[in-house]
Amino acid sequence: MRTACLLLLLVMSGAGLVHAADCPDWSPEQARRELAALHDRLDGWNHAYRVDGHSSVSDAVYDQAEQQLATWSRCFPEQAPAPLAHLGDAGGRVGSPVAQTGLAKLPDAAAVEAWMRARGNRDLWVQPKADGVAVTLLYEHGRLRQAVSRGDGLHGSDWTALAQAIDAIPKQLLQAPARVVLQGELVWRLPGHVQAKDGGVNARSAVAGALARNTLDAATAAKIGLFVWDWPSGPADMPARLAGLATMGFADSAALAQPVASLDEARRWREQWYRQALPFAADGTVLRQGHRPSADTWQARPPDWAVAWKYPAASALAEVRAVNFTIGRSGRITPVLELAPVQLDDHRVQRVSVGSFKRWQALDIRPGDQVEVALAGLTIPRLQSVAWRAAQRAAVDAPDLARYGPLSCWQATPGCEQQFQARLAWLGGKQGLRLPGVSVGTWQALADAGVVRGLLDWLTLTPTQLAAVPGLGASRSAALAQAFADARGRPFGDWLHALGAPDDAADAGEDWATLAALGEGDWRARGASAARARQLAVFFAHPEVQALAGQLRTAGVQGF
Repeated sequence: MRTACLLLLLVMSGAGLVHAADCPDWSPEQARRELAALHDRLDGWNHAYRVDGHSSVSDAVYDQAEQQLATWSRCFPEQAPAPLAHLGDAGGRVGSPVAQTGLAKLPDAAAVEAWMRARGNRDLWVQPKADGVAVTLLYEHGRLRQAVSRGDGLHGSDWTALAQAIDAIPKQLLQAPARVVLQGELVWRLPGHVQAKDGGVNARSAVAGALARNTLDAATAAKIGLFVWDWPSGPADMPARLAGLATMGFADSAALAQPVASLDEARRWREQWYRQALPFAADGTVLRQGHRPSADTWQARPPDWAVAWKYPAASALAEVRAVNFTIGRSGRITPVLELAPVQLDDHRVQRVSVGSFKRWQALDIRPGDQVEVALAGLTIPRLQSVAWRAAQRAAVDAPDLARYGPLSCWQATPGCEQQFQARLAWLGGKQGLRLPGVSVGTWQALADAGVVRGLLDWLTLTPTQLAAVPGLGASRSAALAQAFADARGRPFGDWLHALGAPDDAADAGEDWATLAALGEGDWRARGASAARARQLAVFFAHPEVQALAGQLRTAGVQGF
């Protein structure tokens, strides 16, 4: 029992304690501004639930933002804003027949195994953790008398009138004891829902938004289902409770509660419910002891006899630590966000691309902002949105758009390092000359050694010069020298591709002098569009491109 209590204390420590490492290094005034900004954002999301009936962010992101506000409030109690009013629920004053305990969340399989082992792996059960809104139902002599929201665990909102409109909530129980108290989840009906594929689809917010209104229309009420996950007033042992629930008409409750005696069994059910169809969204599993204390002793805090093991988050909040910019061969500038690491499925995400410079400008993302990230195709991190912006805006040193384009940075001059390296990588790669043994690292080593400052400087390097480059060595230098010499014999079209000429030029199959003499009208006459004809004419007329053609002519490359 001491082991169980210690484990629960460790699991719950994040709910009531805060470590110094979790606290930002803010002045009191900045803390006040940052907490107010997050509080206002959460309040705005709540307003969207209550009034507009839609979710501005995913449920997972809302939960993380709410947790972040709680952490910062513990860090800076004097600057903490007033508590949030959640969906008109936290202020409910109707007493619940039985306390809503909530659940501590175990972080991983090792913690689950420890929790099970502390209970001797006996009389343990697993259920899907329905992703909905908790409700307590009271039946007297079979008739529904009261429906109460979770609220603060002891008091909640009176949902009895709303419950009368929801067909999924029985108004009359057959073969029921004189007094029945049930606890469960009001869920959004999703027939055939596969959590691993479909995600949470903001099902909880859909239910919460509906219940936040004064009335329910028939169409909305029909979309709300009920999953009963406990019978607090029922028999002492789980098999008897499940049998009683099935008799009263709650067959899903009995079918979706399974006995487990090992981590492997719990993991198997967790995986099955994650990857196979259920009638509602589920954000994890719940493990319970079959026998537990009497319901009249329950408190509005997570007990030690039931815990949650949540599924990997489909999206997550991440703090932006830095905004970097990559410049590609064509001069395209791509902002990349460096993030405080977050876990998505089995991926540790530390950076994400914004996509385009214009999108970054429109979103105005700065260090200290919180963004929502998800996995595209289950593998690639994707920026979903800016959850909220830091109240104190940090400066970002962004590159000058006017400086970069398809014809900039043919040499490794200051500020051109990235685009120049991208040009070299393209030149030696599969799109260009396909130079064997030449990687991005090779080009970087040559540039760092100062022997390649222009795009074609490598053509004249000798084995001796290459051998002097740190990290190459004699054998590799000889192989590079041979690859560089062989490049002179590559076809004219390959060289045009390597230089980055528009495709129409590389496919023309003529010599440089002929192509360079063509104007926009000539390219149009050959079938190029107006935009492409302009690109071709500008490319061949550019002084640096002409200089490169001269170097290739001197080197004896065919077509130049």
